[in-house]
Amino acid sequence: MNYLNLTNLNLYDMKTTQLLLAILFCAMFVNLNAQIDVKKEVNEQATNKAENSVEQGINGGLNSLENGVKGLFKKKKSNPVPAQPEAQKSVQETKAQETPQEVKPQSDNRPSLALYSKFDFVPGQKIIFYDDFSQENVGDFPAQWFSNGSGEVVSLNNFPGKWLNITASGCYYPEKDLLTTENFTAEFDMIVNVPDGEFFDVGFYIVSGNVKEPNQGGAIPGVAGVKTEITNRGIDMSGYADGSYTINSSSEFEIPKGEKVHLSYWIQKQRIRIYVNEKKVLDSPRILSAGYKYNILRFELGESKPLISNFRVAAGLPDTRNKLITEGKLVTYGIYFDVNKDIVKPESYGTLKEIAAALTENPGVRVKITGHTDADGDDAKNIDLSKRRAESVKGELARSFGIDAARFETDGKGKSQPVAPNDSPANKALNRRVEFVKL
Repeated sequence: MNYLNLTNLNLYDMKTTQLLLAILFCAMFVNLNAQIDVKKEVNEQATNKAENSVEQGINGGLNSLENGVKGLFKKKKSNPVPAQPEAQKSVQETKAQETPQEVKPQSDNRPSLALYSKFDFVPGQKIIFYDDFSQENVGDFPAQWFSNGSGEVVSLNNFPGKWLNITASGCYYPEKDLLTTENFTAEFDMIVNVPDGEFFDVGFYIVSGNVKEPNQGGAIPGVAGVKTEITNRGIDMSGYADGSYTINSSSEFEIPKGEKVHLSYWIQKQRIRIYVNEKKVLDSPRILSAGYKYNILRFELGESKPLISNFRVAAGLPDTRNKLITEGKLVTYGIYFDVNKDIVKPESYGTLKEIAAALTENPGVRVKITGHTDADGDDAKNIDLSKRRAESVKGELARSFGIDAARFETDGKGKSQPVAPNDSPANKALNRRVEFVKL
């Protein structure tokens, strides 16, 4: 088929040219009974246009022609033209989408954390243990952990960071005494990696015992404790002391397989509350036996082989009102962000609620919010990230809790003001913080 050479057309009568082209295209369609790829033809002319500035005047006519011819084709029921797929957008539109955007996200456009108003978890303020396996080599067993089974640190292509991949049955726990207080929290991320249709069962114990004797108590570890059994149908919780189970509690819900799940345990004396992501699933007020020091947190695995990361243990109840209002400064580790992100995570709701309550009770108080990062990454990017995080915290306090945004100033210091050496995951976690200072 011979196509017209549009470069030689006279531009003095554009309307006549467009009409002639429309007639020719329709005649070709009728006589040859062939489906014409209008977009391809137009794109070919657009390419020639870039080579000859004279053709810039034709471009508008071609666009009008394409729309007209496509309209004619749509009227023919016998051979409709399919809708253009997304992949065939204009060159200008495609380039605009591919160009990285430097515009910072606006807090006011984000969903309100008020959606998670029933999530009242507040993590402990004194970090006792933290491990995200970032300083471990892939393929090694983590240096701070004990196991009578086996496992290795891995990286995943669909989840950031490093993970402990448990590969054999046994017990796994940080090889140190963890807890020195009756009020503490424990958190970790978990990915349940089992084929569809298979049952999984992951045990997580809070134990009073000798950290150097992993077999103490046999199947009921230590001298006292609580066993939580995490399954694909929910969580079962059982308290025990001196070899006998004392109380049981359970909650039924679905834990998705192949997805990252955040589990939070809040222990206050004998009471344990358990959260899965942003939902409280269990609350048992007397399940821990009194009179014991609970110093071991351990996983017990059978056939199921989960992946674990971001294991954090912290002690002490937050004293938000006293620290912020009386002492004039509050340092919090309970406001969470994903790596290199500035969006406040839903797990932060409980902490922000406490801060908002203190500010509501003291309406004349103004506060400066300052973000801090660890030493990983570029200095300038860390400064920018910490400033954006402070702005996000301000936005959440205003949007989700009704605190007047005019009461806040924000700043970010990046890694410039560490409170601990950046030499371990636990110390880096101490440096990643948000500070509130009364003005």
